[in-house]
Amino acid sequence: MENFTTMNGFILMSFSGSPEIEILQASLFLVLYFMALAGNVLIITATSIDHNLHSPMYFFLKHLSCLDLCYITVTLPRSIHDSFMHSGTISLWECMLQCFAFTACCTSEVAMLTVMSYDRYVAICFPLRYEIIMNVNACFYSVSAVWICGIISGVMHTAATFSIHFCGPKIIHQFFCDVPQLLKLSCGNDYISELGVTAFLSFLAFICFVFIGFSYIHIFSTVLKIPSAESRAKAFSTCLPHLCVVTIFFFTAVFAYLNAHSDSPSGLDILLTVLYTIVPPTLNPVIYSLRNKAMKAALRKVFQGRKSTGFSKANQ
Repeated sequence: MENFTTMNGFILMSFSGSPEIEILQASLFLVLYFMALAGNVLIITATSIDHNLHSPMYFFLKHLSCLDLCYITVTLPRSIHDSFMHSGTISLWECMLQCFAFTACCTSEVAMLTVMSYDRYVAICFPLRYEIIMNVNACFYSVSAVWICGIISGVMHTAATFSIHFCGPKIIHQFFCDVPQLLKLSCGNDYISELGVTAFLSFLAFICFVFIGFSYIHIFSTVLKIPSAESRAKAFSTCLPHLCVVTIFFFTAVFAYLNAHSDSPSGLDILLTVLYTIVPPTLNPVIYSLRNKAMKAALRKVFQGRKSTGFSKANQ
């Protein structure tokens, strides 16, 4: 417990020493956060109230939107507040909580994307058995497993990271408590346990990525055998949004963590971090709604419902 009682916290470095640029960055983050908030809340609302979207695919999409809201809320509001207030100090316990929540959300996101790829694999490759395989219990247990995996991962990462002793200037070259940046503050080699946890969870993430890859190989091979061009287009329209989301999330995360060893992060390192922490939750609602006719129709119902409610209140 010596490590916890001998330090007060950390300093999160801003993107720039210039107050004007800092305010501009915070304003941009605020816009992106409200876009992510609005988009994901609309997805959750539409999939909840429209009975046409009460299927496993949209059930998983609703939980992905919930995850995206948690994922972006863990880091962005704190960063926006610090930039506007020109203050980057974060306490040890706040850093621990942020580290736990971010790791849990990140792991849950990977698990959820894997479950969603399996759902698409069953729907396209075994359409006659889809309702039997992806029944209510299977969907419930899958989502429960996703959240449980995230919590376990968060506990493992947080316990291993904050069991090490930190020394030197407690400066984190990032806009949130990122594990690779925290490991650079270690006094000696006592971060080996965290590297072991990271290696184990990275291996599991790699297995998830391979599983998603093989799922889509089977999906595309099945879709290309469909004789009807209209049926092929419909099948692709349910898969391509998910594939885009997986590609953006995995590749930006991998590139960001491969560059995390740098002692003084470059603009590219910070840009990659922004890409995998902010862009996926912001773009996911757009990607899933862009070519999905059922989702577009549901969103129109949401907006029409709000308009009619507004008119009825005005008439009263």
